[in-house]
Amino acid sequence: MKNLQEATERICELKGSQIAMDAFVPAVVDALSKPTRARLLESFDAYAEAARTVLLHTDVSDVVLTTFERDVARNRALVQHVEVPRRSAASVPPVDALLLSTTHVLTFAGERVLTSASGFFFRRGEKLFLVSNRHVFADAATSHFPDRVEIGLHTNPKDLTQHTVASLPLYRDGFNLWREATDTGGKVDVAAIEIPASDLPADAVLHAFDESHLEVRAEEITIGDALTIAGFPMDFHDTVHHLAVARSASIASAYGVRFQRQGCFLTDARTHRGSSGSPVVRRRVGGSWPTSSVSWQLLGVHSTRMDMRTRDQSEDEALGLNCAWYADVLLTLTADG
Repeated sequence: MKNLQEATERICELKGSQIAMDAFVPAVVDALSKPTRARLLESFDAYAEAARTVLLHTDVSDVVLTTFERDVARNRALVQHVEVPRRSAASVPPVDALLLSTTHVLTFAGERVLTSASGFFFRRGEKLFLVSNRHVFADAATSHFPDRVEIGLHTNPKDLTQHTVASLPLYRDGFNLWREATDTGGKVDVAAIEIPASDLPADAVLHAFDESHLEVRAEEITIGDALTIAGFPMDFHDTVHHLAVARSASIASAYGVRFQRQGCFLTDARTHRGSSGSPVVRRRVGGSWPTSSVSWQLLGVHSTRMDMRTRDQSEDEALGLNCAWYADVLLTLTADG
């Protein structure tokens, strides 16, 4: 550059080119079919990971890296049709999508709060579902019969302190609105309830798991693998930013085998009341963008702690084992028809 004016003009040209691309890319994505968008997303993730590897081994500034990650996130969101506003280098760091996929659940009987639990969002086609345990919505054994639930939602991606709640009825005309499943082992302790778009605030900020998070992708899953369980144990969470907390866990029984003929497997983790309905996830092998939900594989839905009825309360420690229902039941719960 010969002088400051030439440099300024070049910056203006780059800005104009960027704005033009911002208009062009959404138009192209809108013209693509869903299967094509899925293939595009997979290919884009691979190329972005390759570019990230090059950048991390190149002498570039933090501004370059921050801008790269911001635009990767924005372009992924365009392909997924998820609203994610552009961020400046000075804005808050991206939050892991797992935390925006997990929500606090309160159960009510009228205006009376009954219990606190956890849940997460799952999208199937155009429908959005809240997933939690069946016993969160109804449990005859404990005479727990709420008539509605409230879930927490963020409303500003740049300020996570801005938060609201949405109320979802559990019954209509005397019939329950949630979906539940039964298999050869009996009732499955997982339930899903559709969230009508009209029940969500227009500015709701959330991520949702989908069918792609259930895919194995030729990755071996076996006993001892590291897991994460994100939720609201004993109602504990970041009450300022309204974010869940996570427990480290591991697979504690033969994965893919129905533990004691039930549709579940065991995890080894410290869990508490309020964790019911938490997603049980495993970090994908290959290192996708760390704040993207694509980096997580949804394996199960945490249900309850497991223990020995014969355990001596004074002599024996609790087992520290938990039941996680296989997440593929969501394909049944969220199917049309």
